[in-house]
Amino acid sequence: MKKVKFTLVVVGLVLSIFNSTVFAQLGKKPRVLVLTDIEADPDDTQSLIRFLLYANQWDVEGLIATTSIHQQSRVAPESILTVLEAYKKVQPNLLKHEKGYPTFDELKLKVKKGLPIYGMQAVGEGKESEGANWIIKTLEKNDDRPLWVSVWGGPNTLAQALWKIEHTKTATEAEKLYKKLRVYTISDQDDSGPWIRQHFPSVFYVVTPGYNYAFATWLGMAFPMSGSNTEVTSADWLAKNIQQGHGPLGAAYPDVAYGMEGDTPSFLNLINNGLNDPEHPNYGGWGGRYEYYLPEFQDSNTGRFKRDVWPKDEPETRPIWTNASDSVVSPLDKNTYSGNRETIWRWRTEFQNDFAARILWTTKNFNECNHPPVPKLATSDKFTVKSGEQFHLNAAGTTDPDGDSMSYLWFQYREAGTFNGTVSLKPYSPNLYDIPVTAPVVNSVQTIHFVLKVTDKGSPALTRYKRVIVTVEP
Repeated sequence: MKKVKFTLVVVGLVLSIFNSTVFAQLGKKPRVLVLTDIEADPDDTQSLIRFLLYANQWDVEGLIATTSIHQQSRVAPESILTVLEAYKKVQPNLLKHEKGYPTFDELKLKVKKGLPIYGMQAVGEGKESEGANWIIKTLEKNDDRPLWVSVWGGPNTLAQALWKIEHTKTATEAEKLYKKLRVYTISDQDDSGPWIRQHFPSVFYVVTPGYNYAFATWLGMAFPMSGSNTEVTSADWLAKNIQQGHGPLGAAYPDVAYGMEGDTPSFLNLINNGLNDPEHPNYGGWGGRYEYYLPEFQDSNTGRFKRDVWPKDEPETRPIWTNASDSVVSPLDKNTYSGNRETIWRWRTEFQNDFAARILWTTKNFNECNHPPVPKLATSDKFTVKSGEQFHLNAAGTTDPDGDSMSYLWFQYREAGTFNGTVSLKPYSPNLYDIPVTAPVVNSVQTIHFVLKVTDKGSPALTRYKRVIVTVEP
């Protein structure tokens, strides 16, 4: 019996190394820095716990406590450290499943704070903070990778960093740093977000603009919506799958007060799952889909989120990455739903199952847990065909590290491509690993996105993807 257990541990370690090798082959880790108004709402703590479960998939560059419209005169770095203390207890066990989880000591050094001042009042001469200076230091690193700034509250600490860069560097030096930034903010939680977008037009910026949340894409994370899976975001599901009996990190996950993890979409598209492509928000992924355009002005101070004391929305002055619409057939009632929140809730079952699996990693051995499948393609993930030409979507070589049986599903992600039509996979079933497809007839060059969804039959069932972009020429 001891020999069997030893063998399982060795196999687990080998598969863990294999998973990390696969990750390394897919590209460099993204650099990620978080701005959080933690303690304004329990959902920041919730999001931080999920974030740490994926901390091996990115280089964490900073965890900075900030203010927001909900918490205007306080920052709480000590609350970040409290969560890190729980992470410290489980980090050795996470390493049994995948390599690369940073230590508590590494992360502790990156906990910083902005000024305990609201919005643009914390921007300008004499408004320096350790958080703003840390952002500048991080941008100045000799590292060509972009810096993803995941903003869960107000971005005024980032605004101060940009103000200082503008006032202390040459235009050429400053522009180089601006272009390193990739910012995803959860709506506008202070007046510095619109200021950044107006004054720094080269900064890559993803947001549903507005101080209230009536039109926000991120609501698709957990809010109950027709067609969405509400069971996996319920209090009962969280208690059973995350909070109770799953070690110190799960126990640290607070109950929902206003909404579950509204901030989490700001980093979901950075998870290396084969679907996400963060440099192309228009491709769509777990964190939603966004298109680059100058949005028409909408007053967000309406409906259930109306607050008379909140700032007045202003029109955007330049294109940004913002709301896009998907049409989704709900697996629950088979009806079709369209909208920007659908770009997130369509993946809700998959990302919640993934969360539940990783919480199990914090306390259990490799052979006691489920791990995601590893999809493969028999072709390139990008190729060109002619109108009417037949080609194959082929997932030969797909494996599962636990030896689980797997289900395949091919589908066209119509909104992600330029071809404004549906490509039929009939008469073949979409759950085959190999499907012949006939390219549509086109009059101009078009792109079509096909997604392979592979789900294992472990518990909880885990899903990974491959995206195939087919260019069709006349």
